[in-house]
Amino acid sequence: MSAGTAPQPPPDAQALTVLMPVFNERATVARAIERLLEVELPAPLAELVVIDDGSTDGSRELLAETTWPAPVRVVHREDNGGKGAAVRTGLTHATGGLVAIFDADLEYDPADLPALLEPLLAGETNVVFGARGFRSHSAYGFWYVLGNRAVTFAGNVLYNTWMSDIMCCLKLMRTDLLRSLPLREGGFAIEPELAARVLLAGERIYEVPVSYRARSREEGKKLTAFDGVRVLATLVRCRVS
Repeated sequence: MSAGTAPQPPPDAQALTVLMPVFNERATVARAIERLLEVELPAPLAELVVIDDGSTDGSRELLAETTWPAPVRVVHREDNGGKGAAVRTGLTHATGGLVAIFDADLEYDPADLPALLEPLLAGETNVVFGARGFRSHSAYGFWYVLGNRAVTFAGNVLYNTWMSDIMCCLKLMRTDLLRSLPLREGGFAIEPELAARVLLAGERIYEVPVSYRARSREEGKKLTAFDGVRVLATLVRCRVS
């Protein structure tokens, strides 16, 4: 399926589209898809859009050659543009009135999705972010957690809010709201950019605790210290622009 397919009108304002960016996740992507489809959601699943972002480890071939169940739609990007670019590509294929971003690396548990959907379905909020509780068995390391706390604190100061985990990758919101945000980040800085743009749009972020198990470098962890610098720069750019 090409990335240029025109989106269809939302069939149900409470149907959910899940966007799953993939870059070199051959070891985990099939299981991530299977586990997500196994979850009983409190809303109909419009589609699971899996976006291969120019993978070079065989993920692209695996996704293309596997016969997936009907809710799964595979989209291929020719070049690696980063997570932010993959999310924007996937968003053009969303037909549900609600959209979730869920990574393919199995650091997050899709069983948490129903709890995150509840405030949206109840009309309590337009945006729900997951919030991780780092523990010794689940955190990547001291500096990783400290960096997360530092950028989250910076976001709270810059935007006069109180978030627990600005970099949590499990985010849900109304599809029309996500489409209205002026997003431009290509990589992991899409996470703070989403928070910044949502807050600047006057929305309040509803947080729900989620489980988390960080990968090691050997397992494919991609986040680096440079990403932390990019996150801070993105928060400042969005605040002053």
